Amino acid sequence: MTHSTRTVLLAQVFISAMMATLMTGVFGMLNLGPTPAFLAHWGGNILTAWPIAFVFSLGVGPIAFKLAHQINRLLP
Repeated sequence: MTHSTRTVLLAQVFISAMMATLMTGVFGMLNLGPTPAFLAHWGGNILTAWPIAFVFSLGVGPIAFKLAHQINRLLP
């Protein structure tokens, strides 16, 4: 595994973890409010969402970078 490939994979691990934590937190708070029930469920929701977010990030990451490069070439 090359250094750049390892860096991309590690970045996807961190990005997906942060996004899973933030998104489950935001939507859990919207659904349950700041209650003990929210806190009781949040950890489990993160553990469910994180691997899904990681797989999705591996799929959409290259597409997003390709789009960003194409748009960047068009900008002055």
